[in-house]
Amino acid sequence: MASQMETILLVDDDDLTLTLGSDLLVPNYKLITADSGSRMFRILELITPDLILLDILMPEMSGFEVIKLLKENEATRQIPVIFLSATNREDHEQEGLSLGAIDFVSKPFSPSLLLKRIEIHLLIERQKKELETQRSELAKLNDSLQEMVASKTEAVLELQNAVLKTFSELIESRDGVTGYHIDRTQEYLQVLLEAMREHPLYCTYLMACNSMLILQCAQLHDVGKIAISDNILQKPGRLTEDERDKMKQHVMFGERIIDNIMRHTKERVFLEQAKVLVSTHHERWDGSGYPNGLKGREIPLLGRMMALVDVYDALISDRPYKKACEHDAVVKIITDARGAQFDPDLVDVFLDINEKFEAISTRSGQPEMHLAQ
Repeated sequence: MASQMETILLVDDDDLTLTLGSDLLVPNYKLITADSGSRMFRILELITPDLILLDILMPEMSGFEVIKLLKENEATRQIPVIFLSATNREDHEQEGLSLGAIDFVSKPFSPSLLLKRIEIHLLIERQKKELETQRSELAKLNDSLQEMVASKTEAVLELQNAVLKTFSELIESRDGVTGYHIDRTQEYLQVLLEAMREHPLYCTYLMACNSMLILQCAQLHDVGKIAISDNILQKPGRLTEDERDKMKQHVMFGERIIDNIMRHTKERVFLEQAKVLVSTHHERWDGSGYPNGLKGREIPLLGRMMALVDVYDALISDRPYKKACEHDAVVKIITDARGAQFDPDLVDVFLDINEKFEAISTRSGQPEMHLAQ
């Protein structure tokens, strides 16, 4: 929590939701409530909250109409908005995210999940403000303060990685996945990156890449799952065809989230790398993947690499719908998919280093990351 209580504006025409929200939020936040969009805008003339919880279905003015007005106003467009809705309509979620909402919570909401999402989003907003402050300070430093600049930059990177990790773990927990999936895929990817730097076809490109940046981006490869229903993410059995189609939309949602962040910052390199991983890690070498059916080297190298490590960890791990496979069985599955699902060159390199993957997968506790530059 921040040292000073942050302000949350809860907007809902339902008295029960306002009461439950007050009971839940007042211990940790300064809460202001409004029972309509018009009442909310009168409040915004006096104060600027740190976050708005906004109901969709309200009389006079819907939540969608409210957020459009918020985003059109320079004074309010940066206020993060989480939608609350008693409906479970997928088109509502899509429209809310496209209009600039940062999250979507169904009612009746889980108190612990709502608190966690609020905590994560407020943390991100605090870090954005702190980073802006630090950039302003760094701009004033002269050549004699190079050591201070380096120290500040390192602290910002560590802080950025902490925010990304916390946000990614929240998404991971919704998927019913345990055992540090995010950490393991990062470490598999690091091992694969190091090995691929010896490949004559890719060594020049990969030697010029910033490995730490790539590995940080990898944490966001499934960021779009935050918009997928818990009923699908946590289903104990295999998904139906309709459910699989909805699950595939997490790529689209992830791209939309990255695009939304891009509109609010000039820092492009990290986000562009993240978008590559988000949008291409479900493409297949033979062109049968999604969302765009890319084929062969049309798929960016980093997307091909992320696809392999993500599938390896999915197969080697317990999931709500299946038991973990043995390492040798996973190696055979990946080998059999050489030239179909996976880049043949990547599979060949993987076969040379698969023991390192096995060591990572069998290590007890959280993997230790050593992010190389």
